[in-house]
Amino acid sequence: MSPRPTPAPPSSPLHDRLQALDLLATLTAVVAPDGRILFANSALEDALALSRRSIEGMQLPSLFAEPAQLVEALAGAGSNAYAALRYDGLLLRPAGGEPLPVHVVVAQTDRYGEVVVELLPIEQQARQEREERLVDQAQANKELIRNLAHEIKNPLGGIRGAAQLLELEIDSRELKEYTRVIIHEADRLQTLVDRLLAPHRRPHVVGDVNIHEVCERVRSLILAEFPRGLKVVREYDISLPEFRGDREQLIQTVLNIAHNACQALSERIAAGDAQITLRTRVARQVTIVKQRWRLALELHVIDNGPGVPAAIKDRIFYPLVSGREGGSGLGLTLAQTFVQQHEGLIECDSVPGRTDFKILIPLP
Repeated sequence: MSPRPTPAPPSSPLHDRLQALDLLATLTAVVAPDGRILFANSALEDALALSRRSIEGMQLPSLFAEPAQLVEALAGAGSNAYAALRYDGLLLRPAGGEPLPVHVVVAQTDRYGEVVVELLPIEQQARQEREERLVDQAQANKELIRNLAHEIKNPLGGIRGAAQLLELEIDSRELKEYTRVIIHEADRLQTLVDRLLAPHRRPHVVGDVNIHEVCERVRSLILAEFPRGLKVVREYDISLPEFRGDREQLIQTVLNIAHNACQALSERIAAGDAQITLRTRVARQVTIVKQRWRLALELHVIDNGPGVPAAIKDRIFYPLVSGREGGSGLGLTLAQTFVQQHEGLIECDSVPGRTDFKILIPLP
């Protein structure tokens, strides 16, 4: 049983000094070396479903399934045995609810004799690591695409030119068919190279964007192409403000995702029960690639198709990776590039029967 808390006053020099911790999404407590909680930030309040006044004064180790681990960690911090210690633990919730698996980071401070304990929900930590991988992957893709496209483009022009000159020199109709194949395939490769280079050539045109106008444009284009067997559901949060962005890039982003969904839904479209949902929401206190934003746009493109094939699930944003025969594998790569130019990110959660592409973009 937890000891009776000794509530701190609503405002104190300690609270004033640590108030900035309320801006963190990470569950954070500042404790005395003996484990007594001196300060709990808002995220920890929410996770425990207790008020700050109730939490402060408690023994933090008593909130863990295995308190001895934290007691030992705090003792090591107090004796300067290490600067920081990490381990995984199970956070209990005295007010009720399932225990929360967390990654615990115990770090000593340079002043005041306090210890800072950060608790990262395992799911949140995995998400941060996934986001970092997506950003690193997108940067690597960008460099690869630019270098590869330029390496292909130069000899491609020479091949096409040589085929044209050869065609002028020969009289045989059958041989001219071969030169025309060379020219046609060179043109096809040139088109592919131009698509690869397109996002790096076109300037980022910034203006006021209404995300629902973007969604409506995509909806009309999709329904024009698939007038039967497909239902496009709108679930819009009309409170979303306009923001500064590149409208055409965002239309192309949502269209690429929706078009991929339609191709995955081909069997259900034929059966007449295919559905795509365009859902907009306001996300609050969002961390996108280690940067904290007060507000963010959350746009979901959800379909009831068979799901992303398991063989490519971890590589869907790689260039030239496609789940269908004849696909270029560029649609999602370009979509991720466009969203990252808006300081955002695209994530995918897919199981058979439901695939959800979530676009996150910071709002002012």
